[in-house]
Amino acid sequence: MLSSNTNPSGHYQEGYTFIEVLVVISILAVLFLIFGGNVFNQKERGYLARANGEFNVMRSAVNLFVLDNGDYPADVTRNIPPGLEDYVQPNDLDRWPSAPWPGSVYDYDAYQVGGVWAFQISIRFCEVGRPDTCQFPKTEWAEDFGVNSSVYFCFEGPCKAHPNMPANYPGYCVNCNNATGSVFN
Repeated sequence: MLSSNTNPSGHYQEGYTFIEVLVVISILAVLFLIFGGNVFNQKERGYLARANGEFNVMRSAVNLFVLDNGDYPADVTRNIPPGLEDYVQPNDLDRWPSAPWPGSVYDYDAYQVGGVWAFQISIRFCEVGRPDTCQFPKTEWAEDFGVNSSVYFCFEGPCKAHPNMPANYPGYCVNCNNATGSVFN
């Protein structure tokens, strides 16, 4: 009778067979695909959740500003609008204009579209004038993003991904009804 550690010729056998190694590698690969991809998606969802939280902080600040001043703050390039500092907590100001995704920044936009004002906060993914620096979210809704694309929160008006681009330019509005383009606040 042969023991489990001997082969048919009676010699002692050490280690695993090639088939056993392949089975283990295959199982590990499947587990990595299942759990590795899920971890990556969780990271992207985390960035979006943080952005939504920060958008809500800024929404509150802008709403208070409008109540006190009667109008929205003026446009500013990648900085907090003047006068809004009084309505935002110091730790929120310390992060501005850095946004959640690596290399992204907040940008407050106030612009007109066909004579109608639009007010929004956008997250930009490229340095101004440097399209080679773009770091877009790695998620399905950002697959067609271009240099002027953004994730944005619309306060009022016909908001869009970028003030200088057409309304259908790729972007992601976190509080818009995509079917009608209207804002659900």
